Amino acid sequence: MNEQFDLLIDSYLADNIGIAPGFLSASLSAGLQQNIIQLQKDEMMTPAGIGNDEVKDSAQKMRSDKIYWMDKKHDNIFEQEFLQHAEDFIDHLNRTCYAGINAYEFHYAVYEEGSFYKRHKDQFKNDSNRKYSLISYLNENWEKADGGQLQVYQQDSMQQISPNSQTAVLFKSDEIEHEVTIANRSRMSITGWLKIV
Repeated sequence: MNEQFDLLIDSYLADNIGIAPGFLSASLSAGLQQNIIQLQKDEMMTPAGIGNDEVKDSAQKMRSDKIYWMDKKHDNIFEQEFLQHAEDFIDHLNRTCYAGINAYEFHYAVYEEGSFYKRHKDQFKNDSNRKYSLISYLNENWEKADGGQLQVYQQDSMQQISPNSQTAVLFKSDEIEHEVTIANRSRMSITGWLKIV
């Protein structure tokens, strides 16, 4: 798996946006997708807000996705496997790039049809702990007409990334502005942040 870790890191170092198809195995991606479907059935996914607990704005119009925070205490086999995979990647990142990451947080995210997230950065104004954003996509057979692309902005350029199953994207949380275009079908991912606390 170090090959996929290196691909994500090397592409990040080359362009400030790391992209690694195959970062997740097909079985893990499918299992996490089923977790989201079950969480939706159980009405456990909640509307996402803007900001952290100190400045949360639940009335915001910036985003319309739904989330559910991951936790090892959930004792879900796919969730455990994903979090271990994330820890292995962090270890590799720290060992090869001296990143100093010592904490993380991840949540399931689903963009139902018509959902979006307007242009933003991932780091809170009152908390600089988030260093890298790491997104892992879970969507099979995604087509351009399905919308839901990740659009990232650097200086005068814009790049569109399709949320294809098993693909991971890495970028600096405080530097890269990005948005999720309107999804025309249900769009699923694991979104998280690598932190220094």
